[in-house]
Amino acid sequence: MQDMEFQASEMGKIQIADEVLQVIAGLAASEVAGVVGMSGSFAGGLTEQLLGRKNLAKGVKVEFGDGDKECSVDLSVVLDFGVNIPETCMLVQENVKQAIESMTGLHVLAVHVHVGAVAFNQEKLHAKQREVTELLPGDKKSH
Repeated sequence: MQDMEFQASEMGKIQIADEVLQVIAGLAASEVAGVVGMSGSFAGGLTEQLLGRKNLAKGVKVEFGDGDKECSVDLSVVLDFGVNIPETCMLVQENVKQAIESMTGLHVLAVHVHVGAVAFNQEKLHAKQREVTELLPGDKKSH
């Protein structure tokens, strides 16, 4: 993993670890309505379960650009069933870009959003199934 180096002054330098950027991006993406969570690798999920704590950088990859103070971000997200996928992903891109740029001073070249899964709210799903079942002509016997 690489760190982004800033030249502060004669006093020394400041480094920002890419893990910090991953956490910022993951939290910013999770704030967007319709984003249920982040999807990562199987190993990341296993580590999360074993350690018993949430990995805030899960599903996020940051690459630093060749130029000064620039990066690009890849995110794998899980969206709620029924949301407008392109619209939600654009909101994720905007929120992640704004969060990283305002907190670090880096220029974000790109935010690539990969929809890894769609989550179904089980209660909504069961309610919808009951609704459809009631509307269908069935074996209801009239008395």
